[in-house]
Amino acid sequence: MRNGRTSRTMAGILAAALLVTAGCTSSGGGAGAPAGSQQTRGPVAKLSITPADGAKKVAPDTGISVKASGGRVTQVSVADAKGREVKGALGADGTWRPRWPLRPSAAYTVSAAATGTDGKQVTGTSTFTTLKPERVLESGMSPLDGEKVGVGMPVQLLLSKPITARKYRAAIERSLEVRMSQPVEGAWSWVSDREVQFRPREYWPVGQKVTVVAHLAGLRAGAGLWGTKDRRLTFTVGPEHITKVNAKAHRAVVRKDGEVVRTIPVSLGRPGDDSYSGVMIAQEKTPDLVMDSATIGEPGEYRIRTKWNVRMTYSGTFFHSAPWSTDAQGNSNVSHGCVNAAPADARWFYEFTQRGDIIEVTGTSRKLEFGNGPTPWARSWQEWLAGSALGEPVNG
Repeated sequence: MRNGRTSRTMAGILAAALLVTAGCTSSGGGAGAPAGSQQTRGPVAKLSITPADGAKKVAPDTGISVKASGGRVTQVSVADAKGREVKGALGADGTWRPRWPLRPSAAYTVSAAATGTDGKQVTGTSTFTTLKPERVLESGMSPLDGEKVGVGMPVQLLLSKPITARKYRAAIERSLEVRMSQPVEGAWSWVSDREVQFRPREYWPVGQKVTVVAHLAGLRAGAGLWGTKDRRLTFTVGPEHITKVNAKAHRAVVRKDGEVVRTIPVSLGRPGDDSYSGVMIAQEKTPDLVMDSATIGEPGEYRIRTKWNVRMTYSGTFFHSAPWSTDAQGNSNVSHGCVNAAPADARWFYEFTQRGDIIEVTGTSRKLEFGNGPTPWARSWQEWLAGSALGEPVNG
């Protein structure tokens, strides 16, 4: 009896153990899982970010690809090493592109999220570093930041390397942002391999405020050539000053906002040293200057100290004081090509003039050459627009 009871007890224990074991391994069918239990599954969606985490020497103009298998991408953000967000947008192809290129030699972090077909959200990040340029494109701009200028002043972007390929010129133009308080039509135009200028179709409106941003950092400008620094300037347009100089009448008529404010007797270039005819701008002002003919390839011809100088061309045409020619001013042309005026008139004109004011000379046999200084008004609007790699105007 004792042995029989022991055998029956052991059989009961084994049977209970088998029932417990069977309950733990059931995965559907049969008796199923006990009431109240749950099966856990991982989220369906999986994120893939390119450039991959830890990637180096990434081109600044590379798009960031974010894809989700088993779901859809719902959010992408990119920030620099200081946590500043980079503006951009996610395209339908899953490629996120910045509004402006990323900076070279910089670290960026991509943060993304996706929602799977199961409704669960997954997140992921990737930190990468952009390349260090082999060659660097430097730049400079005019006018000066904060300057008040005349209605004819162009914006000049000067580059340290020649840009000849149309696709790179177009890329540079697309990187240039022009904002105007009074939107008008304008355009960029290449005046040389190292300079592109912006001018409005007509003269700037008086009181116009213009901000120009050159988003050059991270811009691919050639094989291994990258911009590394943005440029920004803001300028305002002062009163409309237009001076018309007539070489045959020997006088300069100065207008402010359409009204004549002064008529100045002048003397222009003598025969053989004719002054340029054309629409020029006041490029710079210098109160005291030594004019030396050696700078134009004629050493010994003259070396004269002049006052109240307003430059009109790169080649050395100025509106300036000339006390030695006052007898000729108003009746004959005796200068070496400059516009001569009496000391009092020249000083008044110097103090009145803003950089970018229009100075138009007529009545000579010598035509102003495009590029002899900032000369945007020496070309028609159609000719100016033809100098754009994009071939289209800009409305700020």
